[in-house]
Amino acid sequence: MTIRNTASDATSARGDIRSSSAAAPRPAPGTGGGVVNALGTVTAILPGGIHSVDSDGRVLRCLRAASCLLRPEIGDTVLVTGPDAQRLYLTAVAEQADAGAAHIEVAGDLTLASQRGAVRLQGATELQLSGPQALRMDTAQLHLNAQAAECQVGHMSYQGVEARATVLNMRIVGRVYEAVVDRLVQLSKSAFRMTEGVDQVHAGQIDYKASEMARVHGRNTVVTAQDLIKADAKQIHMG
Repeated sequence: MTIRNTASDATSARGDIRSSSAAAPRPAPGTGGGVVNALGTVTAILPGGIHSVDSDGRVLRCLRAASCLLRPEIGDTVLVTGPDAQRLYLTAVAEQADAGAAHIEVAGDLTLASQRGAVRLQGATELQLSGPQALRMDTAQLHLNAQAAECQVGHMSYQGVEARATVLNMRIVGRVYEAVVDRLVQLSKSAFRMTEGVDQVHAGQIDYKASEMARVHGRNTVVTAQDLIKADAKQIHMG
């Protein structure tokens, strides 16, 4: 079982491993308390980030070095080095017990940077980006290429100068649709609109023109005007 504590516990544990002679292993015979450089197997991960490593029957207690970004797991073969048995560090993972899963882990913020080239993240099957608080992308150009995309957003706000979309089929299903624009232009070969309730148009001027036929029909049809109603045609049929 892997146990991880807070930063305060880790600081206290680091002090214990360096100052407590009971917690630290005794120097192996022949070392004379000098430099330790050994391979071993991780047997336990203790509170405070202390790793227990079995090296040829010796139990080595060590902290993971800052340069060891690959998180050691129980059963991994690791390299342990230090100036003496009381100051040991796990510097590298030589061989993983489970090579199918690897975790690059640091205690604080992590920055991957290239001074002159590009940075690429590539996965053979899937690539996941997870940010519990936020996910931010800042770039001059954004290119997205996918065969299928699914987006689920609770609230979205978009601000831009221009937006263009070229699609074969588009369907919008919603409860309320509002559009506020200075100018609206629609061009289509055929247009169909069906409204179950009320369809109202308020405008300063309304101009309808049909090249063949214009038809207005209803159970009750009312045409009113404040000043003038004009009907002009070669033939006018009423009744």
